[in-house]
Amino acid sequence: MFGLIGHSTSFAVARKRAEELGYMEHAKGDLDTWCSTPPQLLETFTVKSPTGKEITGGYIDSCFLPEMLPARFKTAARKVQNAMAYAQKNGFSVTALGGFTSIIFENFDLARFQKVRSTMLEWQRFTTGNTHTAWIICRQVEDNAPRLGIALEKAVVAVVGATGDIGSAVCRWLKQHTGVKELLLVARHQGRLETLQQELAGGNILQLEEALPQADVVVWVASLPKNVEVNTNTLRRPCLMVDGGYPKNLDTRIHAPHLHVLKGGIVEFWRDIGWHMMQIAEMERPNRQMFACFAEAMLLEFEGWHTNFSWGRNNISLVAMEKIGQASVRHGFRALGLSDLVTAPALSIS
Repeated sequence: MFGLIGHSTSFAVARKRAEELGYMEHAKGDLDTWCSTPPQLLETFTVKSPTGKEITGGYIDSCFLPEMLPARFKTAARKVQNAMAYAQKNGFSVTALGGFTSIIFENFDLARFQKVRSTMLEWQRFTTGNTHTAWIICRQVEDNAPRLGIALEKAVVAVVGATGDIGSAVCRWLKQHTGVKELLLVARHQGRLETLQQELAGGNILQLEEALPQADVVVWVASLPKNVEVNTNTLRRPCLMVDGGYPKNLDTRIHAPHLHVLKGGIVEFWRDIGWHMMQIAEMERPNRQMFACFAEAMLLEFEGWHTNFSWGRNNISLVAMEKIGQASVRHGFRALGLSDLVTAPALSIS
């Protein structure tokens, strides 16, 4: 049995969902109420692969809310730990950390705290899902850039958030597998950028405002900050932007002719799943679409790989990406593409 640990995208969405489920105390409660709420197993469901194999899973809401950061980071960390302990005690063989839960785990180095009250967490039961997410983002670049007339062997690709776990894996894959003309590396930590550049034996380190006008493809593995504006008039036409950050916000902030924003790291299953959890994440087709990190837990269960397939920072190998990618195709997942886009209202940031 596999598990998925997630959370609502906002306090407002969480309260609405609580009302729908009949949790009126939480629907009307304030943030303090949610801070003291333990994890909840909201639903269980079955998933069937095209191979014929059927597995059972469960969705655990950590009851974390983005509004808890940054002021209540200790509460956020505790919620992730409690959700992991809950999954283990309830017998989930492998559980994916979705949304902010994996970010909180890594950024707050929660691996230092293996014991949660009376439970000693067994790390092999958990995965961040980042390997599958990285592979899906690379597949989205490879499949969709040519549709816009962008030949990757002649293209300049900027990776924003290049030094993160997913970002560095995307850089390695694009360098080795697609032979892009040039990689532009964008991140906040100069030392990590220089280390990545040495590992890749290439790539140009640039600031965001320098990289964007040069790029035919931009892979965002970090959300666009609210206080940062993008002058769309300076961007290349056409330009493919793959929004692999969390939360995803490019499609509402960057919209202009010949700029194509694609939700990165999202997959669609081959058939409907009888769950309701993806309505919380506001997927276009919630019965089939999900985050690639969640799909990784399903793939590990389908294959019987009960291990922390994705764990730690910058440990994703090309071999592991190929392995999870093959399993992804075998079990009926596909990456979202340009043909899946729903037209958004015109909004130009300049």
